[in-house]
Amino acid sequence: MQRTTAKIDRASRHPIDYDPATFGPNSEGATMARRKTTRQPKVQGSELLDYYRSMLLIRRFEEKTGQLYGMGEIGGFCHLYIGQEAVVVGLEAVAREGDQRITSYRDHGHMLACGMNPDGVMAELTGRIGGYSRGKGGSMHMFSIERNFFGGHGIVAAQVPIGAGLAFANRYRKTDNVCFTYFGEGAANQGQVYETFNMASLWNLPCIFVIENNQYAMGTAQGRASSTPELYTRGEAFGISGETVDGMDVLEVRSAGERAAKMCRAGKGPFILEMKTYRYRGHSMSDPAKYRTRDEVKKVREESDPIDRIRDRIVGEGHVNDDALKAVDKEIRAVVNKAATFATSSPEPPVDDLYTDVYA
Repeated sequence: MQRTTAKIDRASRHPIDYDPATFGPNSEGATMARRKTTRQPKVQGSELLDYYRSMLLIRRFEEKTGQLYGMGEIGGFCHLYIGQEAVVVGLEAVAREGDQRITSYRDHGHMLACGMNPDGVMAELTGRIGGYSRGKGGSMHMFSIERNFFGGHGIVAAQVPIGAGLAFANRYRKTDNVCFTYFGEGAANQGQVYETFNMASLWNLPCIFVIENNQYAMGTAQGRASSTPELYTRGEAFGISGETVDGMDVLEVRSAGERAAKMCRAGKGPFILEMKTYRYRGHSMSDPAKYRTRDEVKKVREESDPIDRIRDRIVGEGHVNDDALKAVDKEIRAVVNKAATFATSSPEPPVDDLYTDVYA
């Protein structure tokens, strides 16, 4: 896969280097292309194992979440992150202490990747007092000040201007921190995104706008909803550099994140990263996903699954064998089962909590 960028000269505000995109889905919007390169970044085995463990935790956690939803333990809206794990794990690998992250309603993976406790996340999903928002936020609205995680937001694209506000705070306080602001390709068509781009560019805010392009906004393929095939170029009118990335490869994501973060920390932000990824499940738990075929999903799983790709590299380079990775999987399943037990046994919030945290 050829990395594609739109670099912007911050002085002239005009593109200075642009190559036509070669990465993306095929005509059916299904198959994820692989990067055509003979060189991969040199990574320690311990790092690869950390990425594998983090992505596998998200995958197993989301699978268990789907089970609990089917059992009636989780109510309301619930959006799973299965298939997209490499995006957030790769970007968290370049985050520093003090960096913020904010995202949409498909947020469980982001919580786990930034270090939030699986017990507290799962308990929030079941509406229990042991959850991060004491059972009052649910799947889409939980926060962790300790981990600089500013939500989970249920309104499409509502988090984007808030992310710029967090970046503004970094600049105002003269830190070198950045804010990772995640949103989907459907949200990329919302007007408030472009108002935010304008202000972020005007003030050179240290904000990395991460477009998680999983190919379908609810049930509509990107090609049917966007006049712009490459969403990373949406910032060109505002003088914002961008790049499209194979979001199914955690190492490619990490490399792109390093480049974006370096620019933002140097006062040359903001930056747009369009992650070409794919969700295996429906938009939410109530979505049967009849707008695509099973063969399409199967093909992506077989050819581009982010966990399989890192697993193959770990084994291929001789860091550990299959038995060791099976042991990791067993350990992760135990962590997730413990979280599920905690979440279903934790008490529900008292009725009086209905009157707390309410502005009058």
